[in-house]
Amino acid sequence: MLAKVRSCAIVGLDAEQIEVEVDITNGLERLTVVGLPSAAVRESGERVRSAIANSGFHFPQHRLTVNLAPADLRKEGPAYDLPIALGIMAATRQVLAELDDALIVGELGLDGSVRPVNGALSMAAMAQRAGYRRLFIPQPNASEAALVESVDVFPVGHLSDIVAHLSGQKEIPPQNATTFDPGEEIVHAVDFQDVRGQEHAKRALEIACAGSHNVRMVGPPGSGKTLMARALPSVLPAATLSESLEITRIYSVAGELDGAGPLIRARPFRAPHHTISHAGLVGGGTMPRPGEISLAHRGVLFLDELPEFGSKNLESLRQPLEDKIVTISRASGTLSFPANFMFVAAMNPCPCGFYGDDRKPCSCSLSTVQRYQNRISGPLLDRIDLHVEVARVPFQKLSGLDAGEPSAHVRRRVEQARARQQSRFSRQDKAHIVVNGDMGPAEVQRYCQINENGKNLMQAAVRQMDLSARAYHRILKLARTIADLAGQEEIDTPHLAEALQYRPRLTM
Repeated sequence: MLAKVRSCAIVGLDAEQIEVEVDITNGLERLTVVGLPSAAVRESGERVRSAIANSGFHFPQHRLTVNLAPADLRKEGPAYDLPIALGIMAATRQVLAELDDALIVGELGLDGSVRPVNGALSMAAMAQRAGYRRLFIPQPNASEAALVESVDVFPVGHLSDIVAHLSGQKEIPPQNATTFDPGEEIVHAVDFQDVRGQEHAKRALEIACAGSHNVRMVGPPGSGKTLMARALPSVLPAATLSESLEITRIYSVAGELDGAGPLIRARPFRAPHHTISHAGLVGGGTMPRPGEISLAHRGVLFLDELPEFGSKNLESLRQPLEDKIVTISRASGTLSFPANFMFVAAMNPCPCGFYGDDRKPCSCSLSTVQRYQNRISGPLLDRIDLHVEVARVPFQKLSGLDAGEPSAHVRRRVEQARARQQSRFSRQDKAHIVVNGDMGPAEVQRYCQINENGKNLMQAAVRQMDLSARAYHRILKLARTIADLAGQEEIDTPHLAEALQYRPRLTM
């Protein structure tokens, strides 16, 4: 007896259709899973056997062959337990129902309970594209899958529940559609008003948030670099629905959803430790999974103590910073993950942290300072738009009672600047460009025109600062953002001058 059940596999961030074929023949009792299964999939036989028996159903005492097609796609994870169990029960006539329009996924416990799986949002999106009308998915994943329209999502808590539903004995009510509330207030752990002093650095971070530019802060220990970086989410505008769906899909596939809700509303803030592996930062594995740079998509990637990161990890950031995407190649194929993040780095000027400090002398030799600073390569520095020197905070500001400007005020200016950018790009049908930091050379040529005085200033800057073509374009994009913050359509000389002051200075 042959039965077929439809399921799906996660490949990168997308889901691919999988057909679970179950064939029962005469012979000694044995369950064989074929179709390039991983160890977790091969072990599903024992889980399915116990789940069926403990749910009060009959497990056949015959030879069973389970084929996961297409056979050239590697299958990983326990999400095939439920479709395999239903395939066995359909083949033994314990389930009499039409399943051609249904997509089924879920991990089974030995007692028949259905446990959550990763990638529910991608699975629901694939079901919609492929024309499936029903999606049976673990109960904890149902609200996430219900973000996708045009698919009836049925939350399954136990194997016996879906069998009763398919048999017409007890219906599982479909999950209500998950709604999006754009006015939902997001609480942030750190506010800009908690940072005393550092007006120059906070101005630079405001510009960075307005145009999604990359920032590097250099200063002695305790000057507030990390605190300001952690306050950035409170300044960034709330994510739109499309951005929230992008973020949620990545976190769902990576198994990073924390259960706070089906839709991630807050922009990500990722701060990996400098001991992170290359695969952890960029992504990878036998079946590649998103790394920290993809988990920071549409948010902030913060690298504290930048020179302490391995050179391989730092150099691997160069391509994502330029292309907003990371490509991982394996023998089985090539996968791409989104990586459009705002890069923020903090570092000390030397190993002891006090080179150039006006109060505490540096204990490092000049050669030690030089080697420490040279850990950051020129090509990587060239991809950073704002280089900010963060000085020690004077006692008067630390002990003062006056609080700094709240993040809400700064965020209002950032939102106004971004609204100008979105209006500009939407008029020119630039849907893939959201902020100034997304612009390529063609867009810079079109939207960052400067007058004659500006050209003279930039000509002198290119000659005196030895700017590369990339640095020249980044200065123009930065000046475009500064003009947007000022509410001006034209880039003027003061905007260029402010952008130029954020280029790196020679410290030795």
